[in-house]
Amino acid sequence: MLDLLLPQRCLGCARSGPQVCGACAEGLRRLGAPMCARCGRPTAWPVSRCSECQGRRLAFARARAAVAYDDPVRRIVAAWKERGLRRLAPWAAEIVVEVVPRPPADALTFVPADHDRRLKRGHHAAEALTLELAARWELPAERLLLRTGPARRQRGLDQHARRRNVRGAFAATGGSPRSVVLIDDVYTTGATANAGASALRRAGVRRVEVVTFARAIRAR
Repeated sequence: MLDLLLPQRCLGCARSGPQVCGACAEGLRRLGAPMCARCGRPTAWPVSRCSECQGRRLAFARARAAVAYDDPVRRIVAAWKERGLRRLAPWAAEIVVEVVPRPPADALTFVPADHDRRLKRGHHAAEALTLELAARWELPAERLLLRTGPARRQRGLDQHARRRNVRGAFAATGGSPRSVVLIDDVYTTGATANAGASALRRAGVRRVEVVTFARAIRAR
């Protein structure tokens, strides 16, 4: 409802017009090669493992994102998640499809929302993005994960605390396609994606890839 009633201004530059104007959409930093083959972090040259994922036990085969999680994208994602701007889901899906090749997979699923936050917001960005991508990639969207309890916010935690915070946070619902793409709105440290992928692997999924709209880029 807020999506329809609030005055329309670009979330990137605050000018009157669509939720993301053409100039801001064009100015988003698309993520492409060279990158880390495993976690998708931009690198100076192609590497199989970068300093961010080297030495970590990752349950997903690889992670890819469409755009860098910089200040304009932070504002867009915050509005998408907190203000119920549902029309951003198809827009974000178009950006993902433009940048990320269609993964070879049997199904898409998403990182589930905390129950209380889902009720408060009235929607879940990762689920909406999954449905939009499923239509564009012509893959089934399945609810394969659930939360095992209330979620503590990841915001403000360092990468080690993030990993502890989501350890055991997810369980598989039962179905186990051989290969799954796990969708979320933002890849920050990979802790949430890895916890979700771990639950899917324990349930019998052979290969998990992660796709997100945005990805945090840390200074080298």
